Amino acid sequence: MSETLAAPVITTRTKTMAALAPLYHVILLNDDDHTFGYVIEMLCKIFGHEPATGHQMAWEVHRTGRVIVVTTHKELAELRQEQIHDYGADPLAPNCKGSMSALVEQAA
Repeated sequence: MSETLAAPVITTRTKTMAALAPLYHVILLNDDDHTFGYVIEMLCKIFGHEPATGHQMAWEVHRTGRVIVVTTHKELAELRQEQIHDYGADPLAPNCKGSMSALVEQAA
């Protein structure tokens, strides 16, 4: 006698949990120690932004003092913040002593 087995139920719990997890902004802060080229290059390398997007963000941080460079889950936001802080000094700016600063804030 053969028995028919029901197909296993596959849940999307992991996807649902990720979708419900709070999001966080990585916010780049302006300073007078880094060139536009440095900012654009950093945004392209760390975040994979296109140069045009990096240029637009560089202008926004210059004008407003801050720019949201990505919104993501907390762990990745903290990693990207660390990568900004570890990127190093701007070799084209003689007075530059280190990396730019960034904040991680929960998205509204």
